[in-house]
Amino acid sequence: MRPPSALEALRAQVRQIEGRNRRTASVLPFGIPALDARLAHGGLARGALHEVAGAGHDAAATLFAAGIAARAGGKVLWCLTQPDLFAPALSQAGLTSDRVIYLEGGDDRTVLACCEEGLRHGGLGAVVAEIVRLGMTASRRLQLAAEASATIGIALRRRYGAASSDAVCPADAAPPSAAVTRWRIAALPAAPLPVPGVGRPRWRVELIRSRSGEGATFELEACDDTGHLRLPAEPVHGSGQAAGGPSRAFG
Repeated sequence: MRPPSALEALRAQVRQIEGRNRRTASVLPFGIPALDARLAHGGLARGALHEVAGAGHDAAATLFAAGIAARAGGKVLWCLTQPDLFAPALSQAGLTSDRVIYLEGGDDRTVLACCEEGLRHGGLGAVVAEIVRLGMTASRRLQLAAEASATIGIALRRRYGAASSDAVCPADAAPPSAAVTRWRIAALPAAPLPVPGVGRPRWRVELIRSRSGEGATFELEACDDTGHLRLPAEPVHGSGQAAGGPSRAFG
């Protein structure tokens, strides 16, 4: 039998690459049909960058990101600018401390560089970058790194103050990025429980941008200790359905 030609060997390599790409094109479903239906292939794409921001403050957005990272499995690299992250709160959203590698970068540039290296590593379940600014060039690099390793990347846009012009701009007014999805998370009044003074947290989850189509708004119960969102026990403004019609999509 004649040895394979260089062209045949190249074709075999391409088939191997295509096989890896098919495996990396998996998704991480939220488990809420109305929400998953808004996302390509029925879930949050692995091997992709996703952008998350808060509406008014960062706490709900941070826990939303933690819930995604928790469900992604494996170790999680969390790159932050300031050491103000409350680890017990992440644990309540399913992301326990034994799974998290914390890296304090000090500024956006360092955080983005560390995030890119983490995404390229290939041995992590998710990489989170807490940043203020996210431009097209930086986000494109993160997206390519995520694609290459099949790792979920989360750009968590923080509001550290008014020193930066886009530190206080809403997610839907932020500059365009290469992120596959863009989310805005806001806290809502908690659902009452039988115990006085205690309520179950609720969030307004807005899918501002999705490559698969139009965005939408949902009112859901916050992440539980497994990282899952849930439909409210009592419907509120059509909870679990697109509330108020589709959101504007952004490129």
